[in-house]
Amino acid sequence: MGPARAGHLAMLLFSLLVAGSFALGALAANDITPLALNTVRFWFAVVVMGVVVAMTSGFSRQAAAAPWRYVILAVFFVTYFVLMFEGLKTAPPVSAAAVFTLTPILTAGFGYLLLRQMLTPRMGFALAIGAVGAVWVIFRADIAAILRFEIGKGEWIYFWGCVGHAVYTPLVRKLNRGEPAVVFSFGVLLAGAIMLTAVGWSDLQQTVWRDLPPIVWITIGYTAVFASAATFTLLQFATLRLPSSKVMAYTYLTPSWVILWDVALGGAVPPMLVFLGVGLTMVALVLLLRDEG
Repeated sequence: MGPARAGHLAMLLFSLLVAGSFALGALAANDITPLALNTVRFWFAVVVMGVVVAMTSGFSRQAAAAPWRYVILAVFFVTYFVLMFEGLKTAPPVSAAAVFTLTPILTAGFGYLLLRQMLTPRMGFALAIGAVGAVWVIFRADIAAILRFEIGKGEWIYFWGCVGHAVYTPLVRKLNRGEPAVVFSFGVLLAGAIMLTAVGWSDLQQTVWRDLPPIVWITIGYTAVFASAATFTLLQFATLRLPSSKVMAYTYLTPSWVILWDVALGGAVPPMLVFLGVGLTMVALVLLLRDEG
């Protein structure tokens, strides 16, 4: 399997795992502050990733060089996660996924500014098709709902988190110095955990941990292992093998995955017309997969 194809497969799994954080995050967002939740989940992820690094590539002096790189990257990714959970207090998970689909376009812009990565015509066409498909899925094939499109407070808050995510993706490629994905991920997670602890110390002290409902602990566990440690590694892995705009194009699959997560958690099955949008996102991904220039 070539490096590019491996990167695409990594992002396919990334989109599935990220979608779960929307569905679960919406259920837990109003029971714990975003800073408290993310501080615990980041430290949990640090432990998990530390074990993975110890069992695989191991730590090296090279990885510890220029620790400021991890701090800079952590600022953007911590911002993304905190604003995501703040936004999910009021934004429905599928609506938040709609905002997330703006990330590829933003990432393409930052990819050009930071890495001078150009958006080819095929990639631009694919991003456009993916966007149309995603919007169709997000609004469940309801044209009237699309025409009534309104941006709520939660969606607006989350948008700024997505800006942070869009900067983070090309920045990984710019700042990585050959470190393995798991080691680089550990550095970012550790920097993020320390940062969150300092900023969210008051929230941590005020949280009555023993009274938290089970869904909060489920969300913390899931986001720590699957939406932090795993997705961090997958994102680093893919970013070092694919242009930034291609990496973030997989966000177009997230609304479809969110619907599947909602159904799995007891929600209703969407109308069959919705799956037309799913098909369009698949077309977009095929175009991106073929454009390896």
